[in-house]
Amino acid sequence: MGYRVLAEAAMVVHFLFLVYLLGGGYVAWRWPRLVWPHLAAGAWGFAAITFGVACPLTSLEDWSRRSAGGEGLATGFVDTYIEGVIYPESWSTAVRVLVLVVVAVSWLGLVMRLHTRRLRGP
Repeated sequence: MGYRVLAEAAMVVHFLFLVYLLGGGYVAWRWPRLVWPHLAAGAWGFAAITFGVACPLTSLEDWSRRSAGGEGLATGFVDTYIEGVIYPESWSTAVRVLVLVVVAVSWLGLVMRLHTRRLRGP
């Protein structure tokens, strides 16, 4: 049972990471210091998509599921739980571009907010 719980926890953390990747820049509008972990998350997401860097959460979930006696992940996390489930696989490129735009807008908005605060003064 422990391996199964670990696999489920890895899956939940993975979903939370993706939510943070998508919305963390907007959270940084309120708490600007959170932009640093969001930049790291963005860099990781970019590397994973662009260079095919293996995600440790996917590896952990796959190992845990196999250790529990079940089937591991046949493909990556996004391929298993998101593409073809939340949106059609044929939309992958469009969704990736949309995610990039959402994140870029959050960062641009943060820069504009910080600039406005500086202009207003303390």
